[in-house]
Amino acid sequence: MLPPKKRLLDQVRDRLRLQNYAYRTEKSYLYWIKQYILFHNKRHPNEMGGPEIEQFLTHLATTKKVAASTQNQALSALLFLYREVLDLPSI
Repeated sequence: MLPPKKRLLDQVRDRLRLQNYAYRTEKSYLYWIKQYILFHNKRHPNEMGGPEIEQFLTHLATTKKVAASTQNQALSALLFLYREVLDLPSI
């Protein structure tokens, strides 16, 4: 019998730890990935792509008025999610 598949955020956490990311980076990336999913009404990231990432980052810039460095951190978290966890390098 196969073990149950891990939840997405647990997969992200495992990958971050495997690649020796700092604990604070792990917390930050998990935060931004959660915010991204919640912003898109809990859709799974497999169902989304570039346009949704752009919408989220635009929302951060225009509505939330976060700093450019914060936007870059959110983008880095999403790129990590798509490239390292979901194995979708074209995003």
